[in-house]
Amino acid sequence: MIRAHRRLAAAVVLCVGTAIVLTGCSGGGSNAGGGKTLVVDNSFDLKTSDPARAFELTGSIVDHALYETALTFKGGDVTKPVPGIMSYKESSDDKTLTLTMNGKHYFSNGDPVTVDDVVFSLKRVQGIAGNPSFLLDGVTVTKKDDKTIVLTSASANPALPSILPNPSLGIVDAKALKKHGGSTTKSDSAESYLNKTSLGSGPYMLQSYNVNTKVVFAPNPHYAGPKPAYGKVVLENVAGPTQKINVQAGSSQVALDLNADQVKGLSGGKTRVIKGASPYLIYLWFNQDAAYSGGVTDKPDFLTAIRRGIDYSKILSLAGEGATQPGGLVPSQFLGSIKADATDSHDTAAAKAALARSGYAGQTVTFSYPNDITVDGIQMETFAQALQAQWKAIGINVSLSPSPIATFLDAYRGGKLQSGIMYWGPDYPDPSDYLVFNPGEDLGLRAGWKAGADPTVTAAEHKAAAALGDDRAGAYADWQRAQNASGPFVPLVQPGQYVVTSSNITSLQLNPVWTVDLAAIK
Repeated sequence: MIRAHRRLAAAVVLCVGTAIVLTGCSGGGSNAGGGKTLVVDNSFDLKTSDPARAFELTGSIVDHALYETALTFKGGDVTKPVPGIMSYKESSDDKTLTLTMNGKHYFSNGDPVTVDDVVFSLKRVQGIAGNPSFLLDGVTVTKKDDKTIVLTSASANPALPSILPNPSLGIVDAKALKKHGGSTTKSDSAESYLNKTSLGSGPYMLQSYNVNTKVVFAPNPHYAGPKPAYGKVVLENVAGPTQKINVQAGSSQVALDLNADQVKGLSGGKTRVIKGASPYLIYLWFNQDAAYSGGVTDKPDFLTAIRRGIDYSKILSLAGEGATQPGGLVPSQFLGSIKADATDSHDTAAAKAALARSGYAGQTVTFSYPNDITVDGIQMETFAQALQAQWKAIGINVSLSPSPIATFLDAYRGGKLQSGIMYWGPDYPDPSDYLVFNPGEDLGLRAGWKAGADPTVTAAEHKAAAALGDDRAGAYADWQRAQNASGPFVPLVQPGQYVVTSSNITSLQLNPVWTVDLAAIK
């Protein structure tokens, strides 16, 4: 199953739990009152607006505006889901989630939202088996009555409430969509229709749609929630440098894809800069498979030397203001995150001592990375070159091996690269999304870390996965500390991220799941 689109796109998101309220003049856009137009610049990775098929960052922005979900998040706070179309109750064993209709909601054509629409929409995601279908792996969707559905999992699934707000699980008008090829099987042919006409109950409806240029939204006249401030929203595909020109000139009100250098000098006057740390994790890995380790990267003391030889303060300065050093693999905004400790702190003497213990004899270590993508405006080469110099200072010889992302991924996913740098973006805001870094799991195997290779880490993984309620944070913290002690992954940095708005924007909420809530911009 392909789950790479969200993780391999450079997103612009801000600190989770933060609603940015800006003081300034009211209004904005081209007209007054309900006729106001909002223009948002974004670098598109758009493929479709069909929620059951979309799993790209721009697609999430679009679908969050068009479709309500069973559950949602309040503003940028993803620590706890809140009712959307439905309220929820979890069973004590986290195997059963009961969803109950929450008030009255209406699709943009005036049809009321029913339990049958929710069941159809969730089963459609599963049946189509597109990019987002894994979100509901192992989940059985059952209608209990006209107000209630039950989601059941064979094993405990405490992350499910945090998964349901994903825009890919948006609720569509089942009756209307079936007339245009909609179904809950792979024979579904409704995508082209949903790329022209939205069938959601969200604050906006689709007015026009082009994956290469722009998406235009008009208000849903039947939306049950607060009326959006803007009578028209234009989300347009614009490269970063042009975004800066547009927001300075006032032809757009929000620029989502500017880096640290581009935002210099934009604070104050006609524009405002919002800074924060993204939930994207940039990490290093070192192959544990003897066939690719070169007899070097699979040595525990060599890994210790690598960790202690990094000057994290300099890495943070390269990442830009707002960047943070994660203590573990779970980003700082999510449940179970930890702060950096002595395991990942710069100590040249300790690094050299560990390197001597490892038996390292000057072999060249090949360090790979993709050279045609950026993460929050930062190229991987920037970090790679800095790390090469820092490790040289403690006696490790590193040869940089850049390649296009397609070439890089083929080798990386096959577990054939000796070492390198990559990044991971959340599929959903829960620490369970990071268990793929374990021995024998998807990311673990990319580092040659086979099942059974580290019983201590595996035991901590099982404990974290089985933890429920208040025990989850501590269990995931323990798992990350076990990873840091002996694992092949080094959490390096969460980059700084920047959003620029015109001064007449007074309120803007950002979220790591859907980036920006267009309807909440004022």
